[in-house]
Amino acid sequence: MLKKFIIIGAASLMALTAVPQSFAQTIQLGPNGVRLVEPERMDRRDRRERDRRDEISERQAVRIAKSEGVRTVDDVRKTRSRYVIEGLDRRGNDIEVSIDRRNGDVISVN
Repeated sequence: MLKKFIIIGAASLMALTAVPQSFAQTIQLGPNGVRLVEPERMDRRDRRERDRRDEISERQAVRIAKSEGVRTVDDVRKTRSRYVIEGLDRRGNDIEVSIDRRNGDVISVN
C-alpha cells in the first residue's frame, strides 16, 4: 500500500512539474507556416522588427541633412544608432551630419 502511495505521489509530482514547461512555448503563424517559439526568442524578434519599423529611412535622413545645410551628398553611412551623411555645403566646404536612426533628431553637424 505504501508503495502505491509513493508511486502515485511521484507520478503526480512529475505531472505537475511538466505542466509549466508545456506553456513556455508560443504558437506563431507566419509566412513560414506554424512554429513553436520560445518566449524570449519571440521578444527579441519582435523588438528587432519593431525597431526596424520605427526607425527613419535613409532617404528621410538625407532630407533632414539637406535641411541642415548639405547641398551635395557624397556618402551615407549607417551605424548601429545613427546615419552619418557626408557631403558639401553651399560654399563647397565639407559637412558631416549625424542623425539618430530612431527618431530623426540631428545629433551633430560638423
